[in-house]
Amino acid sequence: MFEHILVPLDGSGLAEAAIPPAAALSRKLGSEVTLLHVIEKNAPPEIHGQRHLTAEEDARRYLKEIAEGHFFDPSVQVNTHVHAEEQSQVARSIVEHSHEFKPDLIILCAHGAGGLRDFVVGSIPQQVISAGTVPVLLLQPETGTEYQSLEFKRLLVALDGESDHDYSLVVAGELARKIEAELHLIRVVPTLSTLNAEDAASGTLLPAATNAMLEIAEDEACEYLQEKVNALTAAGIAAGAEVQRGDPAIEVVNAADRQEADLILLATHGKKGMGALWAGSVAPQIVARTHRPILLVPVAA
Repeated sequence: MFEHILVPLDGSGLAEAAIPPAAALSRKLGSEVTLLHVIEKNAPPEIHGQRHLTAEEDARRYLKEIAEGHFFDPSVQVNTHVHAEEQSQVARSIVEHSHEFKPDLIILCAHGAGGLRDFVVGSIPQQVISAGTVPVLLLQPETGTEYQSLEFKRLLVALDGESDHDYSLVVAGELARKIEAELHLIRVVPTLSTLNAEDAASGTLLPAATNAMLEIAEDEACEYLQEKVNALTAAGIAAGAEVQRGDPAIEVVNAADRQEADLILLATHGKKGMGALWAGSVAPQIVARTHRPILLVPVAA
């Protein structure tokens, strides 16, 4: 479970928000950590108003300072790597390094100011996530200090009843067991007014029948989650669950706030390309509504 964590850094204070979570997880799990900097071709001296490392020697010195200043557990192996050959596609280089170093977790910060569209269209985190092979812990810092005391005590797992998405619960259960965290599961059943476009057409034509089907889906969701909670409890993991009605993204974020969750876990399809990953997905809507850490777990397409 997360034996090797890859942390790309660009030198900015906002990107450094990834360091405390990486240190906390490596300490709890005994994970190896690799700090990575990719020299960007024609890089500006500043990014988002903060420094952007453009020289190889500066980058090596910077990563060494981060390793020595933030990872104090002597049992944790911390590596540093600077890709000195200038790259015009930083995201692609990060993915290539993930193939080389074989991490089982990548921690990334999305620190653009343009909101959901900037994240979904062309950002480095989105492109790495779209590779769809390694879980990504996505952070969205505003000040760079939000995650300094993050201890991963309460984990929220959003489920939709699809069997392949249950793999996110497997990951959550193993993580909770290793770090002694509490799990809270949520499944959201839409209302007539929050159905997706395809189902809403049927709901408009047959509202009574659609409402009846949604009520049946709610009952099935309760049974489904109870089975999951029973299995987790039997395995010695503290777990609870809730079923909500409404818009999935809104209800998941509301539940995370109520539970004061340190981490939200979501399954994503590991298909290539931005459209395959995000089309019809609530993940980007959740990303847009919260700054809580989100663990995106790729599942088989």
